[in-house]
Amino acid sequence: MGNIKPVALGVVLATLSQISMADVIETTSLVGFGEAKYPQGFTHFDYVNPDAPKYGKVTYGQVGTYDNFNRYASRGVPAMDSGELYDSLMYSPTDEIDSYYPLITEKVRYSDDYTWLELDINPKARFQDGKPITAADVEFTFNKFMTEGVPQYRVYYKEIKSVKAIAPLTVRIEMSEPNREKLFGFAQGTRVLPEHFWKDKNFAEPLSEPPIGSGPYKISDYKMGQSVTYQLDDNYWAKDLPVNVGRNNFKQVQYDYYRDDTVMLEAFKAGEFDLRQESQAKFWATSYTGVNFDNGFIKKEEIEHNAPASTQGFVFNTQRSVFQDVRVREALNYAMDFEWMNKNMFYSQYSRTRSYFQNTDYEAKGLPSEEELAILNPIKQAIPPRVFTEEYQPPVTDGSGRIRTQMRTAFALLKNAGWELKDKVMVNVATGEPMTFELLIYNPTTERIAIPVQKNLKLMGIDMKIRTVDNTQYIKRLRDRDFDMVSSSFFANPFPSSNLMIVWNSNYIDSTYNTAGVMDPVIDDLTLQISKNQEQPKKLLSLGRALDRILQWNFYIIPQWHSSLYRVAMWDKFERPSVMPKYDLGLDTWWISQQKAEKLPEKRR
Repeated sequence: MGNIKPVALGVVLATLSQISMADVIETTSLVGFGEAKYPQGFTHFDYVNPDAPKYGKVTYGQVGTYDNFNRYASRGVPAMDSGELYDSLMYSPTDEIDSYYPLITEKVRYSDDYTWLELDINPKARFQDGKPITAADVEFTFNKFMTEGVPQYRVYYKEIKSVKAIAPLTVRIEMSEPNREKLFGFAQGTRVLPEHFWKDKNFAEPLSEPPIGSGPYKISDYKMGQSVTYQLDDNYWAKDLPVNVGRNNFKQVQYDYYRDDTVMLEAFKAGEFDLRQESQAKFWATSYTGVNFDNGFIKKEEIEHNAPASTQGFVFNTQRSVFQDVRVREALNYAMDFEWMNKNMFYSQYSRTRSYFQNTDYEAKGLPSEEELAILNPIKQAIPPRVFTEEYQPPVTDGSGRIRTQMRTAFALLKNAGWELKDKVMVNVATGEPMTFELLIYNPTTERIAIPVQKNLKLMGIDMKIRTVDNTQYIKRLRDRDFDMVSSSFFANPFPSSNLMIVWNSNYIDSTYNTAGVMDPVIDDLTLQISKNQEQPKKLLSLGRALDRILQWNFYIIPQWHSSLYRVAMWDKFERPSVMPKYDLGLDTWWISQQKAEKLPEKRR
């Protein structure tokens, strides 16, 4: 940690009339996992160019629409990056895991039993209207999040007893029970709201006007639902802090919205926006052609990375009766012929995803280790037996498109679960009801990858309807849990963090992050153990792999695929640092070369 100073607790807390036997740690950085990479006094991150110019405008494309500027509202669709209008108390770089450095906060103190933490706010910190950021704003922010806005926040931080401004620039967080990760996470995860702007507004409701922020960019122009433009604030108080040097190099950032991905791609090729990360293998292989490529105006690049991969898949809503039996969920996995799809649709660009910790040391491989067995044996009766006897692998085909062997396996599973094929229709033996469900999507390109699965399910007598709705309807139905299945992804997990609680713990069943609707006491306990053992890397290794095995063998998804490449197409005006951050593409460190931009058509300079 940077500048750690043990301080006698009696001296620090005498003014607070509190007595404790714990020590106080005073530091300029917080480390939730491992050791801090950057020492006190560092000037910039390794993955930036500190001399990068602040110049030019970049325009991105975005599918869908938006109707407000409140990222944390309980309804509506927020504008892209509207949450980034507010700085967090501390900043976590993208080349290390769970380390936090000064931003709004310049120094912290905490008890080594993790019952409290104090944050000293930089006296230079300002909101975008010039008013100072104070401890009262932090206290207000916490209370606003806990009473209004997205429900995930108040559930995640339920162990925080109070957040109080004990001095104009000092805020104190006290816990109802010790929890290092929640204490440290508050410092990095809480974006500070201006009380003078939000005090008379309902934080749960959409916001139709651009808010006053505290970050480097503010909204300068917008057409509701169509575009939003962010302007780099020349008066941004924190632009020269080490965490910001070499970052935020575009003078303007604009997002233009399109009704679907195909239209958006054509707009990019025609010069309507500057840069596109391609997620569709077919587009990448066949559609990046035309006069602007021939003239060298657009550059296409594959950038290798070793970052953890997000877990993408068709996600079952296990709250639906049709998906409550794990044998049904496993059977439906046999309807995806990944080998055929990869060869015929994806130009062999993908690898099959098999883990919720893909591309990390926490991926469960082989059979459980002794350390894992110490965790798994006491819950043996409550988890799938194959956790102990088999390494999980998704079904594999010969790529021919004929899946008769896979179908036979699926039929056996369905029969054991109380289903049978009758007149070419899969029906429930007890009720006679046919097996039918709906895949909810908002992006037409998702339909393309779903149709082969739909066709194979049809051969099995199962009717999967594909329902396309607009982005607003999709988000509402996701929040209301009004869906059978969605094509979605779980964030990449570089290590087992407390964020897994939001995704898998039943306390978050009303959260859109628990997409699969999992309510399992075993998973609740494991995610809780992970949350409580954040200081124990060896223990986390076993807990993470044990959780991975249980999730794998519960078949909450039909896993899709991943790539170890960033596929980026751009109008040739960008430069980037020679070092790329380990866990991100690092677009916030790129800059525009005026010399290169001047060679492009006027619209894209």
